[in-house]
Amino acid sequence: MDNVLTIFKALSDETRLRILKLLENGELCVCDIVAALDMIQPKVSFHLAVLKEAGLIKDRKQGKWVHYSIDDADMFRRFLLLSTLERVSSEDIMEDSERLAEFLKEKNRKANVVSIRNKTICCGR
Repeated sequence: MDNVLTIFKALSDETRLRILKLLENGELCVCDIVAALDMIQPKVSFHLAVLKEAGLIKDRKQGKWVHYSIDDADMFRRFLLLSTLERVSSEDIMEDSERLAEFLKEKNRKANVVSIRNKTICCGR
C-alpha cells in the first residue's frame, strides 16, 4: 500500500505533473527541465527525486549531466500515468513548452559553435 501512496503523492503536485508532461515527448536533461519550468535547479531536482522514488521516471547519467525519461516498465504505473497526463492539457504547459523550445534552440546553436573532440556537450557548456 505504501507504494501506491507514493505514486499518488507524486502525481498530486502541479510541478511534477508539468515535468511529466514535458517528459512525455522524450528524454530531457535536468538543465532542460530547469529552463522549461523557469525554476532553480535544487527545486527541480527535489521534484525529480519524488517522481523517481515513485517509479514514474528513470534517469541516465552521461558525464556530469543526468537525463530523465518516463519509466514505462511497470504496466500499472504506465496506465496510471497515461490516464493522468491525458487530462493535463497542452495549453496548461504551453509556456513551459515554449521556454523549453527556445532553450533547446539556443543550446543547439551554442553546441554547434565549437566542436570539442571526445566531449559530450549538454546545456550549452
